[in-house]
Amino acid sequence: MKTNIISQIKSDFPASIVVFFVALPLCLGVALASGAPLFSGVIAGIIGGILVGALSGSKIGVSGPAAGLAAIVLTAIGTLGGFENFLVAVVLAGIFQIILGFLKAGVIGYYFPSSVIKGMLTAIGIIIVLKQIPHFFGYDSDYQGDLTFMEADGENTFTAIFNTINHIRPGSALIGIIGLAILLFWDKVLSKKGKIFQLIQGPFVAVVAGIIFFVLTKDHPVFGITEDHLVQVPVSEDLTAFLGVFTKPNFGAIGNTEIWVVAFTIALVASLETLLSVEATDKLDPAKNVTPTNRELFAQGAGNIVSGMIGGLPITQVIVRSSANIQSGGSSKFSTIMHGILLLLSVLIIPQVLNLIPLSVLAAVLLVVGYKLAQPATFLKMYKLGRKQFVPFMITVLGIVFTDLLVGIGMGLLTGIIVILFKSYKNSHFLHKKGEDVDDGVIKMTLAEEVTFFNKGAILVELENLPNDSELVLDVRKTVYLDHDIVEILDDFIIKAEERNIAIKLISESGEYKNLNSYLEFFEGNKAY
Repeated sequence: MKTNIISQIKSDFPASIVVFFVALPLCLGVALASGAPLFSGVIAGIIGGILVGALSGSKIGVSGPAAGLAAIVLTAIGTLGGFENFLVAVVLAGIFQIILGFLKAGVIGYYFPSSVIKGMLTAIGIIIVLKQIPHFFGYDSDYQGDLTFMEADGENTFTAIFNTINHIRPGSALIGIIGLAILLFWDKVLSKKGKIFQLIQGPFVAVVAGIIFFVLTKDHPVFGITEDHLVQVPVSEDLTAFLGVFTKPNFGAIGNTEIWVVAFTIALVASLETLLSVEATDKLDPAKNVTPTNRELFAQGAGNIVSGMIGGLPITQVIVRSSANIQSGGSSKFSTIMHGILLLLSVLIIPQVLNLIPLSVLAAVLLVVGYKLAQPATFLKMYKLGRKQFVPFMITVLGIVFTDLLVGIGMGLLTGIIVILFKSYKNSHFLHKKGEDVDDGVIKMTLAEEVTFFNKGAILVELENLPNDSELVLDVRKTVYLDHDIVEILDDFIIKAEERNIAIKLISESGEYKNLNSYLEFFEGNKAY
C-alpha cells in the first residue's frame, strides 16, 4: 500500500507542477477578461484545486475559473453595482448547484454523444493552438485563456494571428521557440531515457529557462522582454496585505432580484460546462474511470460558495487544465489538490519570481497541450467511423471554433439528434436484465433492437452496479442497431471488468465470445450492427 502511494506521488506531483503552470496565466487572464480583480481568478484556482479537488469524485478533473463565464461576469459586475454585489450571486449559484446535485441533474451529462464530446475536445485543442500563436511571438493584446472566436479587443482568432506579423517581439519569440524545443525534446527523447526525466517535467525546465533568459536579457535593446509580456501576479508586501486582497460579498444586496437571476444563470452555465468537461475527461482518462456527476455538481457548488465568500470568481471543471493533468501523467486527486496548494504558496511566497516568467514560454506549454487534444489522426479516425459519427463531430468542431463552446456543443448535439432520429426509431425497452436474484454469480443483460446514446446513462449505471467476481452474459442477438457510444462504453468497461474480476460473455448471431479484447473491433467488423 505504501509503495502504491509513493508511486502515485511520483507521477502526480510532476503533473501538478505542469497543471500549475497552465492554470496560473489562465486564472489571471480570465479575471482580466471578467473585469474583476486579478487575484479573484487566483482565488478561484486555489479553491478549485484544493476544495473542489477534494470533494469531487473525479480522479483527474481540474477546476478553476472558466473563460466561458467571463462575458457573464463582466456584464454582471456592471449591472449589479459592483464586485461585492456580484459575489453574492456567486454564493447563491453554488447553493443552486448543490440543489441540482441533490435533484440528480448530473444525469444530463450522459446525454451528449461521444462524437460531440470528441468534437469538443478537438475544437478546444485547435482553439488553444490558434489562440497561443500570438502570445508565442509576443503579441499579448488578448488575454490568456480566451476561447471565443470574437475577442474583446475587436479582433477574432484569425485576424489576431495575421496581426501578429506586425507585433513580433524578438525576445518573446526566441524564448518561446527555445521553450517549445525543450518541451518536444523532453517529451520525445529524454522522457524515455530515465525516470529522472519523468519526475522533472519538460514544462518546469522550459519555465526555468524562460526566467533565466529574461534575467540575462533584461536590458538588451533587442531581446529584452518588457513587463507587459510577463506573468503579472499581484504582489503583497506581507501576510496582512495578502489577507487584505480578499473581498467579502455584500449580503445587504441579496434582496436585489437581478442578483438572483445572475446566480441562476451562472449555476446553469457553470453546471453545463462542468458536466461537459466531466464527460470529456472521462473519455481521455487511460483508466476509464466514471465520474459521479451528481457528486461533481455538489463539489462545484461547495467550491462556488467558498469562492464567492472570499472574493473569487465562479468555478467550473476546465478541460484545458484537466487534459494537461492527464497528458502529464496525473492519475489521482493528489495532482489536482497539489496544483491548488502550489497556486496558494506561490502567490504567498514567491510572486516576484512568478512575475519573471515570459508569457511566450507558457504559450509554448499550451501549444503542446492543444496539439495533443487535436491531433490530425483524430479526424481520420472519426471519418472512418462513418457519417453518423463524422458529421456531428465536424459540426461541433466548426461550431466551437467559429462561435463559442456552448453554441458549438448545441449545434453538434442537434446534429447528433437529427442523425439518430433519421437512422432509428424510439425504443423505450432497450435493456432487459435478470439473474440478480439467483445466487450463481451470473447476470444476463439482453439488449433490444435499438440502443442509442440516449441509453448511455442507464447502461453505465448497470455496469457500475455489477457485483465483483461475477459473470455478465450480454445477449445482442435481437439488436439491429447498436450506437457507437454504447460500444465504446463496453470497450472502456474491459479494464474495470478485469480489475473487478468480472467475466463477460457476448452472445451474438455469429456465436458466443468470452472476454473479448476489443468490442470496437468486433462490432465495427460485424456489419449486422
